[in-house]
Amino acid sequence: MPSSFGLWFSAYAESLADDLELLASAFQIANQNPLGSAAGYGSSFPLNRQMTTGLLGFNNMNYNVVYAQMGRGKVEKIVSFALANIAATLAKLAFDVCLFMSQNFGFVSLPPEFTTGSSIMPHKKNPDVFELVRAKCNKIQGFPAQISLIINNLPSGYFRDLQVVKEVYLPVFKELNDCLSITALAMPQLKVNKNILEDKKYDYIFSVEEVNRLVLSGVPFREAYKIVGEKIESGEYAPDKKVNHSHEGSIGNLCLDEISNKKAETVKKFQFGKIEKAINQLINS
Repeated sequence: MPSSFGLWFSAYAESLADDLELLASAFQIANQNPLGSAAGYGSSFPLNRQMTTGLLGFNNMNYNVVYAQMGRGKVEKIVSFALANIAATLAKLAFDVCLFMSQNFGFVSLPPEFTTGSSIMPHKKNPDVFELVRAKCNKIQGFPAQISLIINNLPSGYFRDLQVVKEVYLPVFKELNDCLSITALAMPQLKVNKNILEDKKYDYIFSVEEVNRLVLSGVPFREAYKIVGEKIESGEYAPDKKVNHSHEGSIGNLCLDEISNKKAETVKKFQFGKIEKAINQLINS
């Protein structure tokens, strides 16, 4: 089917926008104040937990003191799914780049500083950057399972097992951030081959367009399908490479502004300004 690199790029833009939505949900759950729950059953001190919630810029509090302890491990697990979701998008993108750079495709290329040479083939440029991103992100996708297996048979309350969660939890943030950074650095350097459709093997991607043109002229779809199929079989098929896709999200209407707005609206949900203000007030008071 006819496609475009604009369609390909923006698919990942929207995928990351949705990943950000899940991350925002995880952030809202993590951004709750557990302070004052003590060892898990509250305290006889006359604490004002709402005051510390406001002073520290939390969006809410864990009201139940037992649940504040039960949230240990659970919060990390929820966050891990959000991070793994981003990693899944990056891994899929990395796979596409590696595939599209291969000589059987030749859709895209990278400058020398983003590739390595072969150990024996002098002509070869390996997309090692994206191969490593793919491997790292596939590793991160196993991260929720690690946490689940550590915490899945614990009763309510705190147990020393939860310290082991930190061993797998904390390093992942840097690993994923590194993958995001290198992807953001490499993607603008990706050079698209503008002569792809000159290869005769791609003529048939326009066959459905020919069927649609006949249908729009009044020919029943079943008959149009048969007509185009017979032309292809007889060697009479000559593709018309002009396409006119106008609906939302198609190659002719990428909805880039809408995708960008989706991302911007999600970013607002994090309310970083509120947190920074609270911290600054505490520091300067």
